[in-house]
Amino acid sequence: MTMRRSCSLQQIRRMITVSRPTLFDVVNPATGKTIAELPDDSPQDVAEKFQRLSGGQRRWNDVPVFERRETLERFNELLRLNMNSLAQILTSEMGKPIKQSKNEIRATVDRVKFYLTHYEKVLREHTVLETARLKEKVVYEPLGVIANISAWNYPYFVSANVFAAALLTGNTVLYKPSEYASLSGQEITRLLHEAGVPKDAFMLCTGKGETGSAVSSLEGLGGIFFTGSFKTGLEIAKTAAPNLVKVQLELGGKDPVYVRHDVPNVASAAASIADGAFYNCGQSCCSVERIYVDKKIYPEFVENFVKTVKSFKMGDPLSDETYIGPVARKPQIPFLASQVIDALRKGASAAVGGDMTNVEDIPRAGFWFPPTVLTDVNHTMNVMREESFGPLIGIQMVDGDAEALNLMRDTPYGLTASVFCKSSSDAEAILRELEVGTGYWNCCDRVSPRLPWSGRKASGIGATLGMDGLRSFVQPKGFFLQRPC
Repeated sequence: MTMRRSCSLQQIRRMITVSRPTLFDVVNPATGKTIAELPDDSPQDVAEKFQRLSGGQRRWNDVPVFERRETLERFNELLRLNMNSLAQILTSEMGKPIKQSKNEIRATVDRVKFYLTHYEKVLREHTVLETARLKEKVVYEPLGVIANISAWNYPYFVSANVFAAALLTGNTVLYKPSEYASLSGQEITRLLHEAGVPKDAFMLCTGKGETGSAVSSLEGLGGIFFTGSFKTGLEIAKTAAPNLVKVQLELGGKDPVYVRHDVPNVASAAASIADGAFYNCGQSCCSVERIYVDKKIYPEFVENFVKTVKSFKMGDPLSDETYIGPVARKPQIPFLASQVIDALRKGASAAVGGDMTNVEDIPRAGFWFPPTVLTDVNHTMNVMREESFGPLIGIQMVDGDAEALNLMRDTPYGLTASVFCKSSSDAEAILRELEVGTGYWNCCDRVSPRLPWSGRKASGIGATLGMDGLRSFVQPKGFFLQRPC
């Protein structure tokens, strides 16, 4: 006779708990409400996905280059066809105004087009010496499995900078989007697979910091490409160091703008810089973070800047009329408020905003911070020293080029810098004196697929975009080929 073994209720509950994946909430920052629950991948989950990608990498690299191109062309077309629904998902989980979400997806298509046009150039082998007996040549091979640890502020831009180039050059990709943009990460993964990228060539990991740590600690990765904060980037570099993995980091910035006395149109410059400071709620890696204005035009500039900022509509991010939505992360609200309070206590004036009394209740639902413009600021104030990453800006008066240059240099960061003036040669002379990856003349807060995107000092290591970015995903191998005697 067979005996049936009974289980206690406690044992049953334990078995259910063990089999059920840990979940994390996806919250709409405009309302503060949970809109989805996603799995928090464990280190075991991450390791299993990495093994699948390792096994699939050679097969993907063996796919003819024209077929890889056709696959990414189909993905690009799917982005275009699904733009409206993708933008709504992005807006719902990150708070980006719907027009700006569509702009991001539309521009991502253009970035992928650049890679599609140029990626074969970095794969071409070339001969460096050839004699009757000896030939020396260089070939270029993929790195292997790429860890793409992406950011929430531009989930399509930032991730495509990595995965499009990586896939086209024969790498496979372990993709870890930010937990604040994981629904968009799911959509990116779905469309890549629908376009024909094999599941063992591109795999998604979702989760919070622990999942990211599990990814960066993998042994055998070909490269780790991370976009995010300096603090997290430093931890990733430390974690990866024992494995001698190539690490590329796109980190923060405290991007300055200098408005010279000879700028041809003060009002136009003010409007452009205000857009550079407040677009995407100031949550861009290259957002304008501090402004220096020559004393000869300071009052006129501030007047026009304030006028522009006051015209920005703050509200429902799903409305086409909205320019400023909520901040993506609730903890950013008290941080921004602390910068404002610090500046006001040290003598700054609030030209726009500035009342931090009930900042966490404006409005009551969601993660909202009022657009804030501080004048009469200086470098004793945190707002001019620490990365703000929100709808907050300080404007400081300066007495000419020398003072402006010294203040622009006074930062541990080196991502971008801008000069607004009459002469391109004057602007370039100033920009060449700065340790930054990108310099702008009479513009700001821009990224081109044709130019390398890189940082200096605490703003990162390595480059994406441009031909330099494509080369980041291949490694050279030299051949000595000698005929027998």
